[in-house]
Amino acid sequence: MPRIAIGGFMHETNSFVSTPTDFKTYNTHGSRPPLSRGKEILERLRNTSFATSGFLAEMEGKHEIVPTVWGAALASGTVTREAFERIAAELIGRLSEALPVDGLYLDLHGAMVSDDFEDGEGELLRRVRAVVGDKVPVVISLDWHANVTAAMVKYTDGLVGYLTYPHIDQEETGQRAAKVMSTLLARGCPTGRAFRKTPFLIPLTSQCTDIDPSKAVVEKALSLEGGDVLNCSYLSGFPPSDLSECGSSVSVHAYSQALADKVADELEQDVERREPEFAVKMYEPDEGVKKAMEIAAKAKRPVILADTQDNPGAGGTADTTGLLAALVKNNAQGACLGVFFDPEAAAAAHAAGEGASIELKLGGKFGPSGVEPFAGTFTVVKLGSGLLRTTGPHVGGRNLNLGKMAQLRIGGVTIVLSSVRMQAHDQAPFRHVGVEPADQKILALKSTVHFRADFGPLSEDILVVLAPGGHWSDPTMYPYRKLRAGVRLYPLGPVYGGSDTPGHDGAGGA
Repeated sequence: MPRIAIGGFMHETNSFVSTPTDFKTYNTHGSRPPLSRGKEILERLRNTSFATSGFLAEMEGKHEIVPTVWGAALASGTVTREAFERIAAELIGRLSEALPVDGLYLDLHGAMVSDDFEDGEGELLRRVRAVVGDKVPVVISLDWHANVTAAMVKYTDGLVGYLTYPHIDQEETGQRAAKVMSTLLARGCPTGRAFRKTPFLIPLTSQCTDIDPSKAVVEKALSLEGGDVLNCSYLSGFPPSDLSECGSSVSVHAYSQALADKVADELEQDVERREPEFAVKMYEPDEGVKKAMEIAAKAKRPVILADTQDNPGAGGTADTTGLLAALVKNNAQGACLGVFFDPEAAAAAHAAGEGASIELKLGGKFGPSGVEPFAGTFTVVKLGSGLLRTTGPHVGGRNLNLGKMAQLRIGGVTIVLSSVRMQAHDQAPFRHVGVEPADQKILALKSTVHFRADFGPLSEDILVVLAPGGHWSDPTMYPYRKLRAGVRLYPLGPVYGGSDTPGHDGAGGA
């Protein structure tokens, strides 16, 4: 029975937020399991919404599974040297002890930046190859937002990415990776590899696969797979990561170099001709709230405001107050904002008890410069322990520990408060504190696109709001230092000339 080693090391790095991602973060159980070793991986990852779960479902019983190390942290700042080296070293050490193996599967993200390595996954895979050699098949699964690099393609034999954003196919991605591994075990490693970077960055708000152009690109990529083409992967990139190879990509593994190049060129050309289609209307906070109120007055379902720039899934702090202030200022009724991160306020709510009125300076503690706390008198409507299980199509089946939670109310606005950051991509945290999302007139969600999987079917309309936050939706705002010169900073947008270009002001554009 072939021996397949498995592991995982995931992070989506926003290079422009100040909160580092340290070793303690990987060891904390929040919206992801804590750092897991050996059999803990099997116990914690089976029957979950992670790619590793899908891989295990396909391969256990058919192969001997050798678990090494698996760790994941929520998007935030750069991964510290200590965290990267300790986790990478332990993974490499356990892999070395497991030799000989017939294959290796790694559950990665593809947008990790560490203190020392702008391409964290590329460096990890370089070390992996030094251990297993060139003949052992290495297959990786990657997030839709992966900033795929030439090193990732070079050091792997199969590269399988999510096909959806919102990510509702994580388990299926693991299953597809397992099928690629099975092909490699039967046919041997591919001789052809091709890699292309598209010449423009795509903001997260323009990457949703429920609609064109991303939907059409995914369909095109799938049509090119099969036969001697192991994988044809288009991944959309994560603009807040500062590295030379940031942005969307095409990667192909095939059983001839000529075929790999042909397929990669065809898909790359399809993406580039669609450049003008990658655009989404966005609103300033007051404008968005007024528009939502206008729609909600006649609607029977909630209007969703996506607080995209404070999305913790992209490195936002989840405690910025711009959209909250706009809702209160405009006297919005039947509005609910979540998931809002403020451990101090949650503790104060629990100390006061349900039904109490408390004075708070809410949020503004971790957000970017210029974001102020929102001061007011809040009613504590309901408290929660933060121990809950997700139910939606994106992250369903996960046991979470969000710490002390509370439902607060000020005027016509309700706030779902947590003590651990979590993107608003599942309804369970809202219901945990007594809020039924479908009953709201306006839902203000700290998310960019993932909310669409669970909340989208409830909605009358969806508006994207540009309140201040750590994840700027406009890549021209980022003070890139490593991005390759010549790339357009958004579709049909300005060309980046490099950080040393005369007139470069630290805002990313030339």
